[in-house]
Amino acid sequence: MILKNEIPILEFDTDETQVINPTHENLDIKLPKKAVFAFLDEHIERYAKEHNAIKVSEFTSETKNYPVYVINHKGEDVCLCQAPVGAASATQILDWLIGYGVQEIITGGCCGALTNFEENVFIVPYKALRDEGTSYHYMKPSRFVEINKTAMKAIEKTIIEHGLEYREVITWSTDGFYRETKDKVAYRKQEGCEVVEMECSALAACAAFRNVVWGCILFTADTLADTENYDERKWGADSFRYALELCLDAVVKI
Repeated sequence: MILKNEIPILEFDTDETQVINPTHENLDIKLPKKAVFAFLDEHIERYAKEHNAIKVSEFTSETKNYPVYVINHKGEDVCLCQAPVGAASATQILDWLIGYGVQEIITGGCCGALTNFEENVFIVPYKALRDEGTSYHYMKPSRFVEINKTAMKAIEKTIIEHGLEYREVITWSTDGFYRETKDKVAYRKQEGCEVVEMECSALAACAAFRNVVWGCILFTADTLADTENYDERKWGADSFRYALELCLDAVVKI
């Protein structure tokens, strides 16, 4: 049943079936239960090669193909897949991974600081503000989506075991990278958001809809704390490789 609204993005269909299923290709694959689905650039490919990961499939899109690897990490088989930037494309691949067997997922990636975070600070979001469009196809309209507590516990235990500090925060997930205006940044900060990225709320909504466990490790890159003097810094370059290790260690703890 469609819950109608004058604004299309605020409409929600309670029907849990769809015309095109994530597994419509009927691929002959069964993916491991655990997966790291991360926004970590070439580090995914490099890590896969260095650790003799097995390529078991790939997600095919109009722009590029995304290889899916299986690696054994601490005695567990784990899927390893690069996530594309943007809520819609990232959620499409996440839904596909879930369709082929993934049930426990950790995502890693960088975020922008809205408050005075130094660069390369590790962040654990516990709630995400839904300022993107994709999550509204998986969850009724609401301002925030909560992050799965089981995943959060695994992430936080992992970070502590690595001897690192972290912050639990509310993140602002937006579709409009170039529309983060001064007033909007101030407004989000008033709501309690301390970082900004583009996918967290959508991935959390998809995972909740599909009844799987999903959590996220972020690290600070650029900063919007001073909107008069935006600073991209080094885009969190020093944390990419380490974030992947944290994701792998965290997913085997779920």
